[in-house]
Formats: sequence, structure tokens, C-alpha cells
Amino acid sequence: QVHLVESGGGLVQAGGSLRLSCAASGGTFRSAAMGWFRQAPGKEREFVGAISRSGEITNYADSVKGRFTIYRDNAKNTAYLQMNSLQPEDTADYYCAAHETYFSSMIYAAAGSYEYWGQGTQVTVSS
Repeated sequence: QVHLVESGGGLVQAGGSLRLSCAASGGTFRSAAMGWFRQAPGKEREFVGAISRSGEITNYADSVKGRFTIYRDNAKNTAYLQMNSLQPEDTADYYCAAHETYFSSMIYAAAGSYEYWGQGTQVTVSS
């Protein structure tokens, strides 16, 4: 059982940056591929990006590509989402998710692939 806790959300002006953290406990972080998702008010949850278990492979939604970066520190059992050039349309609750996998280089974009989810952290971008 993996327990995930996100942090780092808040209010930022358009063009600003935030770094979200996802701290994992209770399982083997190194065995998990990680994903970030977001859900804006009145909208469905959407894929933001993902990182493989090894940390070598990443993938991003087109809407955030070039602005957001996912990385992980397996020694700290933590995944990160660095968000730059934030825009009002990035306003949402952000969730990290974990999928335990044997495959070190696989990434997963579907929310249904993930067994474990954090509680979310709110990001608000003002114009």
C-alpha cells in the first residue's frame, strides 16, 4: 500500500512558477511509475504528465509540454512537478498517482492505470 501526499500548491500570478511535490510512503517508491493529473472546476480529471520508474522516461500532455517538468528523487521517495509559465487555464486541483510496475521504462497516461492517489493540492493562477 502506497500513501501519497502532495504539497506545494497555492496562488500564483500568470507567468509564475510553482513546484509540486508528491511524497510517497508505505511502499516501494522505486517500483512505481508516477503520474500527475489535474481537475479543474466543472471538468473531468486530465492527464498532465508521467515519469517511469527509472526516471528516464517522461511524457506530457500537449497543453503543458515545454512548461512543465516531472522528475523524481528515489532516495527521497518523492516525485515533483515543476510548473513554469503558468496560465489561468492551469488552475486546478493537482493529483499525483502511483502504479507499481515491473517495467522500469514504462509510463502510463491513463488514470485507470494507477492504483494509488494523493489527496490533491490546489493551484490557482491569477491573470
